[in-house]
Amino acid sequence: MQHRPLLVSSLLQHAERVFPHATLVGRGSGDDLHRYGWNAAGERARAVARAAKTWGIQRGDRVATLAGNTHRHLELYYGIPGMGAVLHPVNPRLHDDDLVYTLNEASDRLLFVDPGFLPVVERIRPRLETVEAVGVLARPDEAGIESSTTGRFGYDAWIAPYLDPASRAGEAPHAFRWPELDEEAPAAICYTSGTTGRPKGVVYSHRTTVLHAMGISLPTGLGVTEDDVVLPVVPMYHVLAWGVPFSAALCGYDLVLPGTELDGASLSELMRATGTTCVLGVPTVHLRLLDHWNATGRGVPTLRTALSGGAAPSRSMIQALEAWGVELVHSWGMTEISPVGTMSRLGAREREATEERRQDRLLRQGRPLFGVELRVVDEGGAELPRDGERAGELQVRGLWTISAYLEEEPGSAVDREGWLATGDIAVIHPDGSMRITDRAKDLIKSGGEWISSLALEDVACDHPGIARAAAIAVPHREWGERPLLLVVAEGEGAPPVEEVRSFLEERVAGFWVPERILFLEELPLGGTGKVDKDALRARYGEPTGR
Repeated sequence: MQHRPLLVSSLLQHAERVFPHATLVGRGSGDDLHRYGWNAAGERARAVARAAKTWGIQRGDRVATLAGNTHRHLELYYGIPGMGAVLHPVNPRLHDDDLVYTLNEASDRLLFVDPGFLPVVERIRPRLETVEAVGVLARPDEAGIESSTTGRFGYDAWIAPYLDPASRAGEAPHAFRWPELDEEAPAAICYTSGTTGRPKGVVYSHRTTVLHAMGISLPTGLGVTEDDVVLPVVPMYHVLAWGVPFSAALCGYDLVLPGTELDGASLSELMRATGTTCVLGVPTVHLRLLDHWNATGRGVPTLRTALSGGAAPSRSMIQALEAWGVELVHSWGMTEISPVGTMSRLGAREREATEERRQDRLLRQGRPLFGVELRVVDEGGAELPRDGERAGELQVRGLWTISAYLEEEPGSAVDREGWLATGDIAVIHPDGSMRITDRAKDLIKSGGEWISSLALEDVACDHPGIARAAAIAVPHREWGERPLLLVVAEGEGAPPVEEVRSFLEERVAGFWVPERILFLEELPLGGTGKVDKDALRARYGEPTGR
């Protein structure tokens, strides 16, 4: 059998040859919508490769981006890895110190940035040790793009000479050929969110990037075809937008990139204009959509699926989406596994189950995709049975799972058998589906008994007067720790605290019920869209009790 390397550029070439009819829609730095196909996107990606090579970027060099979900960012997704360099999407929501740390550790030579993030770049630029210049992802006519004093240049002007056939000294259009690289060569670097110390770099090879795109494109994954229109709200700076920019080239569905306007009204308008059938984002995104739909009485008729990741959805959110004709598909993953590991897509038999059992199944993180292995182990490292009852530490290994972090010894992130400790506490059911019961660091130990913060939050969100909830442990002199429940009200009026406490008493063990329940206007979010429990602990974690 023949052996051909699995390369990012091969995905682009496939899309150009097989799906020239697919539409790519990108919202740029203004209100304009840019529509084109894979052939035009491929031509611009090749121009990126040629421009980078002329600049002096070589194989293995790293090129960073500080940008949202736009068509220009998509071109960099293919142009930079395709030529043999390494793409490094940077999360602009990180603290300035962490931004500087990641850019310097990655030794990025060029940095491409959306105009809205220029103030961030200007703040940290004097501390960047390796960045030689900054490319601004904007139209040529936008003011303030180029500046010789700060080393800024306009992206469109940078690639323009390589889009003009006359500039190629007689070369025919498309004469540029992507180099045939080693499939194990690095294609991209993403950093963890840094919630437990400095962010750590995770390097994805061409091989793992393509395999991950194939895995999420299975019917048990995204479950979409070329007839779909997919809108990833999950940022392209966050774990490669869950692989969707690469899956789009593999499957040929229309891809909608929403830019930076991510409120419920803007997203809904964009979805209606493009006929979006599938939207991807963290639960906060879906709650914003629901808030807008409920306020206006108008949903998105074409939308069928909302894929949710990053944090567990609540039963009430599942029910609210279904009332608008949208099925929620829960996903679990992490930066270290590229990032998608499981999907909670239902089979025919599960769809025929009772409403309660069906929703119970949707609340699980789902079954692993092909290429991902899961197990749970006890404190001694022994594997626990897949009985849906015994909870232990979740471990993962597979075709797109890390073996070591950037600049660390090979194999140092996993055990001798290749298992990666996730930090999650989970159970695995007999049908292979997995349910996370908590993060190890978020478990609350009260009087020697464990309380699951996630389970307490889920029950609280079942109350009709509560939209969002977060439970944290606070020190207690008598019990060691007690739960503190922080909630956001549904609508304008908050229900009485005693009513909420009575609601919980009917549904959880007595020692789970928190003495303190505080209503907040909003819960703080971290760089990945998850509730920032470290911030909540810092503000509300004072000791209680005698």
